[in-house]
Amino acid sequence: MYAALKSIGSYVPETILSNKDFEKMVDTTDEWILKRTGISTRHIAAEDEATSDLGYKAAQIALDRAPVEESEIDLIICATISPDYLCMPSTACMIGEKLGINNVAAFDISAACSGFVYLLSVAKAFIESGMKKNVLIVGAEKLSSIVDYSDRTTCVLFGDGAGAAVISATEDKSEAIVDIHTSADGRYGDFLITPGCGSKNPCSNEVIENNMQFMKMRGNETFKLAVKTLTKDVIDILDKNGIKSADIKHFVPHQANYRIINAVGKALNLTPEQVVLTVGKYGNTSSASVPMAMNDIYESGRLQKGELMLLDTFGGGLTWGSCLLPFSGTNYADL
Repeated sequence: MYAALKSIGSYVPETILSNKDFEKMVDTTDEWILKRTGISTRHIAAEDEATSDLGYKAAQIALDRAPVEESEIDLIICATISPDYLCMPSTACMIGEKLGINNVAAFDISAACSGFVYLLSVAKAFIESGMKKNVLIVGAEKLSSIVDYSDRTTCVLFGDGAGAAVISATEDKSEAIVDIHTSADGRYGDFLITPGCGSKNPCSNEVIENNMQFMKMRGNETFKLAVKTLTKDVIDILDKNGIKSADIKHFVPHQANYRIINAVGKALNLTPEQVVLTVGKYGNTSSASVPMAMNDIYESGRLQKGELMLLDTFGGGLTWGSCLLPFSGTNYADL
């Protein structure tokens, strides 16, 4: 029994925050942001929209496109660093409740921007072990809730959104997820960190006054390590599976920064046509960025059944991961 990607879907909130908007908020310019990151706009959730609301809407689209009924979903997993609640209940439980999918296992994982590839690895393991048959995976983030909009080094980078997929059991090896690599190194945990409101620094007046409830990033160090790690991980997974860069139809990297994506693409000799870019309109949406990018090429008709994708992610933890998989669902034009 193998695990196959049977559908993809995504959702972004209506409100758009442009670089021009940031010129009125912090000391920055549209030109500087675009040159340094490649980002022009990002979507921001409404005050009354929680992460589970974004995830629910993406999940509903993925389920509508999947060849299974909601009643056949036997596991829900959500990757997020901006959960509805600090500890419990999990955002996956809230998504399940909104979908009306109850009495099945549901839990969250925290792998930051690598979250979606981590989700794929967990879903693959559950299915290939025979424990589950149809797994709903969701990467959802309301990062605007943990962004310090007075910190110009980070606030321009992040947006809100969600992406979801249905992973199902199949006996057809041609549909199967080919391989997944996931790894982490906690020695670099302070490169990307939300230092406050956990057990290390519990919520207090001091934590709030020092804005420790918001994301902090060591940008230059993260950039250098990201390019090196992403490139090596992709080379390793391709070599292990005897696949060349030219065999990849769609390279879908984590959408954090155009300069990182461009550097990795050049190192792998990928053509512009192979590289999927959505960072310009969505910004960095952490665990949601890869499925959102996949959905973009799916809905545009670029992603067709049977085409091979290479996913590549890097995020706080530090975590990273890559995945080789074909799209095994229904073509968008045939829905």
